[in-house]
Amino acid sequence: MKALIFESSPVIAGCMRWGQWGARMEIESMQSMIEGCLSMGIDTFDHADIYGGSHSTESTFGRVLLKHSSLRDRMRIITKCGILLPDGAPGSPSIKHYNTSETYVIASAESSLRALQTDHIDLLLIHRPDPLMHLEEMAGAFYKLHKLGKVLHFGVSNFNGTQLRLMHKYWPIAVNQLQLSVAHPQVIFDGTIDTCMELDIRAQAWSPMGAGLIKIDSDDERHRKLHAVAQIIAQHHGCDVSQVLMSWVLNHPAGIVPVVGTTKLDRLRLALGSVDIRINREEWFMLLRASLGRDLA
Repeated sequence: MKALIFESSPVIAGCMRWGQWGARMEIESMQSMIEGCLSMGIDTFDHADIYGGSHSTESTFGRVLLKHSSLRDRMRIITKCGILLPDGAPGSPSIKHYNTSETYVIASAESSLRALQTDHIDLLLIHRPDPLMHLEEMAGAFYKLHKLGKVLHFGVSNFNGTQLRLMHKYWPIAVNQLQLSVAHPQVIFDGTIDTCMELDIRAQAWSPMGAGLIKIDSDDERHRKLHAVAQIIAQHHGCDVSQVLMSWVLNHPAGIVPVVGTTKLDRLRLALGSVDIRINREEWFMLLRASLGRDLA
């Protein structure tokens, strides 16, 4: 079976901090956030079953969709499964661990469907590579969910190149979501992005601007140097420093799509504007040198 291409908006809205883990948005404020994203052309929303604890952020999002059902037709929803966190609730695990068994993947997807008040998930990701994952069994879960129309596309998150090839033997995955920024460029050099390109897997980047740590008053000298270089480049292009950092990711030929985890619409608007900013090759390597702390070999 050939993977169906998952099309997203140029920037994906990361919802991790919309709920109990961050802004604690109520239905009205989350509705405003969703409508603001849609109005500017961001129609893809990134969730996970654990965000906010036990599907809680998905549930608030879903209550918005229950109240305003027409919004669902205007968006694409990503969610993730496979991480179990102890939270003190009845039946909660005693230790953080992973579960990618067929039974668990299907159960988590069903729970996400109920929480999100929708009849399908556009993209389901395995959140982390599980040392005990049985790839054929996991593909079986994908097959069953896809056959029933409950999940349209499947992918993974934080998988390296070897893990991607193994998974791809059993199911042609569409997306690999990775930590990637100029402050965390490892996946460009360890073969992970190369494998994504080889297998036609779209890479998505979480924390594409360095998780907000690249700032002029950072306690980390490397982050301060990165900010200083980015500021010089931003002045040249007449843009915000955050847009330079985003442009570094967008300039890669893999066509990486950034997942921007913010609770502020103006930050998402800046991120979307980064799509039209193209730093040149020399500027790209200036930022990389500041990140590595040395010239390339």
